[in-house]
Amino acid sequence: MAYEAPICRTNPGCIVLLIDQSGSMADTWGATTGQTKDKGVATAINRLLHNLVLKCCTDDGVRSYYDIGVIAYHDPLKGGISVESAFGGPLAGRDLVSIVEVAENPLRLEERVKEEVNETGEVIKKKVKFPIWIELHPDGGRPLSAALRHAYVILADWVRRHPDSYPPLVINITDGEATDGDPLIDAQRLMDLKTIDGHVLLFHCMISARPGQVFFPAHEDELPNDRCSRLLFKVASELPPIILAEMKREFSVQEGARGFVADLVDVIRFLAIGTRVEYR
Repeated sequence: MAYEAPICRTNPGCIVLLIDQSGSMADTWGATTGQTKDKGVATAINRLLHNLVLKCCTDDGVRSYYDIGVIAYHDPLKGGISVESAFGGPLAGRDLVSIVEVAENPLRLEERVKEEVNETGEVIKKKVKFPIWIELHPDGGRPLSAALRHAYVILADWVRRHPDSYPPLVINITDGEATDGDPLIDAQRLMDLKTIDGHVLLFHCMISARPGQVFFPAHEDELPNDRCSRLLFKVASELPPIILAEMKREFSVQEGARGFVADLVDVIRFLAIGTRVEYR
């Protein structure tokens, strides 16, 4: 299982984000940010999608190097379990869409201020257009097991249609424990899916009140002392050797490191490394 398959238009990669949309995601994220978790997560996901679009840009436009899914899950106080696409507009209801369609169908463009350092070292503020694809609406519980089962259905079909492709990456972003039972069996079933290049990779980003505590740990004693973090660590994939070697060039990670972090910035940093594959 090499995780070395080149990504091309006939054999694209696949990234699925599972997004906790439970009521607690409306709580403040970090004592100094003043931002709620759902707003911070939505911003990070939109930035991640934008980065992937830029990664797939060539002289003749955006190429279909990736299929992307963004699945929001919650258990609304009024109604049953909801596990569905978080895309809106023309992409609404679609579990997987090509990165080309993502590039062509943002919900809107927002004007934001970006800080840059000029050639003299001075920090300047610049207005930029920021594409928005995802908005979250927190409510109720967090049915992670149902979300993992939904991802299994999506990816079982995808790997059947793309047997020679780089294996799919699933990133679960949550701030607490599953409210629909133990996710262990469903997580393992999902990770058992594979292409000829490797098994599906399942990573977890645990959004806490104090982000940035954990970065791809190899041992449980590196985790916060809470049941949720330790459970998610157990059902996270180990970094494949080729990705681990790349990570070691820039970060302090150990053998046996698993896909578990406490800050979405780390997920974006990982993707910048984990998608350093050959394109055709």
